Amino acid sequence: MSISRRDLLKLAGVAGAVTVAPGIVRAQEIEKKDVSIAVGGQALIYYLPLSIANINGYFKDEGLDAKIIDFAGGSKALQAVVGGSADVVSGAFEHTISLQSKGQAYRAFAQQGHAPMIVLVVSNKTMADYKTPADLKGKKIGVTAPGSSTNMMVSFFLAQHGLKPSDVSFIGVGAGAGAITAMRTGQIDAMANLDPVISTLVKEDAVKVIADTRTLKDTKQIFGGNMPSGCLYTSQEFIDKNPNTTQALANAIVRADKWIQAASPDDIAKVVPKGYLLGDPDLYKLALQGNKEALSPDGMVPEDGPQTALNALAAFIADFPTDKIDISKVWTNDFVIKANKKYPNA
Repeated sequence: MSISRRDLLKLAGVAGAVTVAPGIVRAQEIEKKDVSIAVGGQALIYYLPLSIANINGYFKDEGLDAKIIDFAGGSKALQAVVGGSADVVSGAFEHTISLQSKGQAYRAFAQQGHAPMIVLVVSNKTMADYKTPADLKGKKIGVTAPGSSTNMMVSFFLAQHGLKPSDVSFIGVGAGAGAITAMRTGQIDAMANLDPVISTLVKEDAVKVIADTRTLKDTKQIFGGNMPSGCLYTSQEFIDKNPNTTQALANAIVRADKWIQAASPDDIAKVVPKGYLLGDPDLYKLALQGNKEALSPDGMVPEDGPQTALNALAAFIADFPTDKIDISKVWTNDFVIKANKKYPNA
C-alpha cells in the first residue's frame, strides 16, 4: 500500500509531537511554579544548600521560580509560612514537631544538614572566669531569634546541667554582623550561633566554645543520637496539593547537597555572595571545612533523627505533649529517595 505525501506529513507531525510532549508534560506537572521560601539567616553555612540550589540554578532547572525571603531567625521564617506569606520554610527540623504539638500538620521533606551546627560560646570579656554551665545563671545569652533552633539548643544544654530557660535572659541578635557586634561590645555574655559568625569570634579570641554540634560525634553526645537540622518543610496541605512542586524542591536541594560534598571550599567561596564571607574569605573557607561533616550528603533524614529531636524538645519544654505526637507525620524521605535516583551523582 502506497503512502501519500500528505500521510507522510501527518506521521511526521505525530512524531514531532511525541518528541516535544515529555517537556510539555513536565511543565504541566508543576502545580505551583512560583514558590516562596522563608529562611532565617540565609548566609549561614547551615542553609548553604538552599543558597547553592538558588545560585546554581537548580530550582530553575526543575521548572520553579523560587523566591527566597530572609528573616532574622528560624522562628520568624516559621511564622511567615504559618501566616501565609511564604510557601515553604528552610529551617530547623524540630519546628515540625513543635507545630504538631499545637495541632498544625507540617512535614520535612528534604534535609540540608544532619547535625545542628550550633555552637554555644561564652564571652572572654564578660565571662573570662567561666568554669561550669552553672556560671550561665543570670546571664544574657544571644540567640538568632527567640524560639529559633539556637534558642532550643541552649535550653536543652541548660536542662542537661540543671538550669531552666528562665535562669537566663535570651536576646535575639540575628545571624550575621549584628551578632558579632553584640558579642564584641559586651551586650551579651554568651551566644548560640552558627558559622561564619562563630569562627569569626573564635579567630579574634573573643569567645570560648562550651558546646559544639558541628560534628556528628559531639551532636550524638549532646542530644543522644542523630539530630536532623536544616531542612525544607511545609504544611501537609501544601504537599498534598503540590506533590510535583514538592518533588521539584527536593530535587534541587539534593542536587545542591551533592554539589557541596564534591566542591572544595574555594569552589564554594567563589559562588556565594560576598556578604556571606563577612570580609574574610579565608575564615569562611575554614568554617566550611569545619561544618562539612554536618551538611547532608544526600538529603535523607536519619531513621533515628526524628525521635532524637522529639526527646530534645521534651527535655526542656515543660509539659510537652510527647504522648500526642505522631513522629511519622513530621517527616518523609519519599521525595529525596526519588531525587537521589534522578541525581545519583553530584
